[in-house]
Amino acid sequence: MGAIALWRRLVAEFLGSAMLAAIVVGSGIAAQQLSPSDTGLELLENALVTGAGLVAIILMFASVSGAHYNPVVSFVDWAFGGISLRDAAAYVPAQVTGCITGALVANVMFSLSTVSISTHERATGPHLLSEAIATAGLLLVIFSLARTDRSSITPAAVGAYITAAYFFCSSTSFANPAITVGRMFSNTFAGIAPTSVLPFIGAQVVGAVVAVGLIRTLFPGLTPEQAEDILTPSFESDPSRAPSPDLDTVPDRGVAP
Repeated sequence: MGAIALWRRLVAEFLGSAMLAAIVVGSGIAAQQLSPSDTGLELLENALVTGAGLVAIILMFASVSGAHYNPVVSFVDWAFGGISLRDAAAYVPAQVTGCITGALVANVMFSLSTVSISTHERATGPHLLSEAIATAGLLLVIFSLARTDRSSITPAAVGAYITAAYFFCSSTSFANPAITVGRMFSNTFAGIAPTSVLPFIGAQVVGAVVAVGLIRTLFPGLTPEQAEDILTPSFESDPSRAPSPDLDTVPDRGVAP
């Protein structure tokens, strides 16, 4: 991804994160309206739409920014040499502002107040444990497939994992600090109260640290080249798929130390 100008990658991360939040929050609102008083059906609708949408938006921008849409993915990718620390840090504001924007747009699309701070308290012990497990599992899916050169199926695997994690995790698997912040701005089915946000992010960071240890133990030898292509093979790996020459690019100096 180093050959693609940083500003292009940040735009892709912002748009992808906004779409992610719009998918999660919008489908939650739709489920609430279509299936009132049936929480199980609402959750199923929300999970299926989120999983399918994830596959699409990862495929959309993976060849531009890597389609992280998630600060823990970016920083774990940095830990394995797939992205520079500077770029990982630059991705985070794009991801967070994108998720906030997407949540606000979802509110508007369903004729709700643009900003409605959620009152849905979620920070219980079981929920926090679920978030740590969900985050570690997500990262294991992504980086195990990269290590075994199967990143072409990662978008589908991520969508399937998140769909499943909606049900096997009591927290419904946020597994993403950026979407956690974004969902605070919608007092709907998918929302989270501000007081629950920091505990959730803390649990996600714990899950990420555990995941790094597990990846190093179970999948040793993950190379920076594999880490760079965690969600889809990059253009560099197949010259026939390279972007057109009119794209603004900067010299590829490799992964920053």
